[in-house]
Amino acid sequence: MTAVTIDEIELADDPGAWEALGFTLDGDSCRLGSVVLGLRGAQAGRSVLGWSLRGVTTTDLDGLATSTSSRPPAAPAPEHPNGALAVDHVVAMSPSLDRTVGVLQAAGLDLRRIREEPTPAGAPRQAFFRLGEVILEVVQEPAEVLEREGGPDRPARLWGLALVFADLPRAVETLGDDASPVRDAVQPGRQIATVRRSAGLSVPLALMSRGDPAGAHA
Repeated sequence: MTAVTIDEIELADDPGAWEALGFTLDGDSCRLGSVVLGLRGAQAGRSVLGWSLRGVTTTDLDGLATSTSSRPPAAPAPEHPNGALAVDHVVAMSPSLDRTVGVLQAAGLDLRRIREEPTPAGAPRQAFFRLGEVILEVVQEPAEVLEREGGPDRPARLWGLALVFADLPRAVETLGDDASPVRDAVQPGRQIATVRRSAGLSVPLALMSRGDPAGAHA
């Protein structure tokens, strides 16, 4: 079976907001590792609009907005001025983790493990899929979210991104008030920070120190 990999992730962010954070752009695109981020502007919606995948057997991924791509992977992009190197993982939210996991496996995505422990934010379980150099983390919505949003019979959705940086403390210092302080990540030996809303992004964005993005979830 052909491995499923990510070609492009579309975001409802203005290119200027990413350029102001120290990313190198090519028009309305930003390349991180072999993944392209398509910056469609705030008028396109909010957060992660969708993605295109290579090797997937269907685009019906339990609500994750998906198209197929036959474009070959690009050579890894050079380091950005802010030290960004690649996409570490994509986060999706699901009201029914077991249902979503079953759909993704049937479509050819490579499930590595299910973590039966809560996240710091209170999500009870997570599943991890490997898509080439990137990990897809599918998070089970907490009970209070299920109750508030109408139960488990809703589709899953793409939610946010985490990027790898060559020097995380330097990147956070450069971003100033637009970034949270650095703290220990769930992945052993790694650190993480988040970009604040003051940066003008609609997508939840985490910044991570170097590490093997698949190693903690294999």
